[in-house]
Amino acid sequence: MKKKIIIPSIICLILIFIVITFLYKLSIIPHKQYTNSDFNIKTYISNIDKDNDGIDDQTDILNNVKKYIQTKPKYQSKYYNTGYPNDEYGVCTDVVGFGLKDAGYNLMELVNEDIINNKENYNIETIDKNIDFRRVRNLNVYLKNNHISLTTDLSKIEEWQGGDIIVFKDHIGIISDKRNKKGIPFLIHHANPIQVNYEEDVLELYDKEYIIGHYRIS
Repeated sequence: MKKKIIIPSIICLILIFIVITFLYKLSIIPHKQYTNSDFNIKTYISNIDKDNDGIDDQTDILNNVKKYIQTKPKYQSKYYNTGYPNDEYGVCTDVVGFGLKDAGYNLMELVNEDIINNKENYNIETIDKNIDFRRVRNLNVYLKNNHISLTTDLSKIEEWQGGDIIVFKDHIGIISDKRNKKGIPFLIHHANPIQVNYEEDVLELYDKEYIIGHYRIS
């Protein structure tokens, strides 16, 4: 009789453990957060303030991105005649777009200008200013052409700073100023319609080959 009780209990405990582990991996269960100071890493401050608001670019971008995700945008890929989404929806590139726009970098204009001047670098048949800056592959080319390229090696934790941009093969996001116990930063991004948190400890879940770019604006 005892065996009949013990075996289901063990199975139940194992299932609970698996569920908790799964939820933790997906960052649905919050992870402990650390900062640069916990790893003796000096926080990067840009010497440029593009929009002259008294806040350096790096800090400005990070602050703006955090404000954007507080609006809890819903994930949906749509075309906008305004270029930037003007409703409650958005995709991964909009996290970057709004973060930079409010720091003085209008990606809709900047990417369009770079495409016109360097069309051979872009895999584009028809230029469309309203959507080109919202495509990951175009942003990667633009960033590589115009801004600071950095390591894609996550183990070099001191080279990753809040406000940096990380590009994947089919995704993009902003590096957070929060870190996990290994010093690897959290990712601020918008990946899918069922995403619970926008700032997550998920970078280690991606294969090394999946990360194709790491950039700093100034």
